[in-house]
Amino acid sequence: MASRVLAMPINRAVVREAHRRARSHSRAIGFLLVPVGLLLVVGLGSILSASSVLGLRETGDGLFYFKRQIAWLGLGLASLILAATIPLRWWRKMAFPLFVATVGLLLAVLLVGVRSNGAQRWLQIGPITIQPSEIAKLTTILFLATIVSRRENSMNRIRDFFWPVAGSVGIVAFLVILQPDLGTTLLVAAGAFAVLFASAAPFPYIIGSALLGGSAALLAALVSPYRWARVTAFLDLQSDPLGSSYQAVQSLVALGTGGLWGVGLGASRARWSFLPNAHTDFVFSILGEESGLAGSLTVVFLFVLLTVAGTVIAHRAADRFGRLLAIGITTWIATQAIVNIGGVTGVLPITGVPLPFVSFGGTALVMSMIGVGVLVSIARDQPNIAVTAR
Repeated sequence: MASRVLAMPINRAVVREAHRRARSHSRAIGFLLVPVGLLLVVGLGSILSASSVLGLRETGDGLFYFKRQIAWLGLGLASLILAATIPLRWWRKMAFPLFVATVGLLLAVLLVGVRSNGAQRWLQIGPITIQPSEIAKLTTILFLATIVSRRENSMNRIRDFFWPVAGSVGIVAFLVILQPDLGTTLLVAAGAFAVLFASAAPFPYIIGSALLGGSAALLAALVSPYRWARVTAFLDLQSDPLGSSYQAVQSLVALGTGGLWGVGLGASRARWSFLPNAHTDFVFSILGEESGLAGSLTVVFLFVLLTVAGTVIAHRAADRFGRLLAIGITTWIATQAIVNIGGVTGVLPITGVPLPFVSFGGTALVMSMIGVGVLVSIARDQPNIAVTAR
């Protein structure tokens, strides 16, 4: 009888702790989904304005690209919900098959892919065009997190560290750079570096692999005059304002025109063929022109909130795999936002990567939302707590 009396407070304490954890995880999920939802709304409004002139000129329908983005958003929402409901242990089991499938898609791009603007990055599957390099951002992080979480304590020797990294990041980076797509290659490397940095792998090996990858990216840029001109154009935008610097200059003109509060929603001038790719890579410029510095900083703040939420989820993850995966996904999305905004503001080279959740693009949107769904799955995953209270 006495033992039952003593057990009751202990078991109730366990129950309270379980409830506290559940409330904490629910707050983290809400903290993540709110900025994502707001960014999606901002993206739809920006695409509606930025693509209207192009859609009217190309198809006779000013809502053409907006309607397509709505369709992709519906698929993205369904994918986010599905990814969030998949248990974390299943993601670990699916890591290798998904990675192999991604490598197969990247090889298919090089063989039968659609070429546009000097790059071969897309696969045409019936009426749908997909970009496998966008899929590779998530699947590479997932596969590397799986390997490292299982073997990080045995990666003290260089060969034990080298082969997992080369067999995941190295293969994908090589196939993506052949398309060529330097921007996506850097994003894949950034997510992978975050996974390795958060692991117990030796720090000198991590820095060495980062330097090796950076040297390879620099070499890839140097051997292509066009790519090198794009990379270095931001250093002196006035050196070729009608050539390699044209997009960057027009982007800054649009942002400058917006001032503090913007010219008004739907009143952009840059979208009238002054700024190429206004609805994709440079949608932030249109957003800044129409909503001003206030709107631009609001978007930046939403990405900061998203990054903080992802970091909190990683910190509270129930196991090592979830922690590494959350760090990798959060770094990928945050780095992509920094690279895109840095490019359109002239702070960084223009790499052609879209702004997550905001730019037009089906595969990029769906994969970003799946990444968020995986973060939700990590936040929902809790250690089993045996409760015997009656």
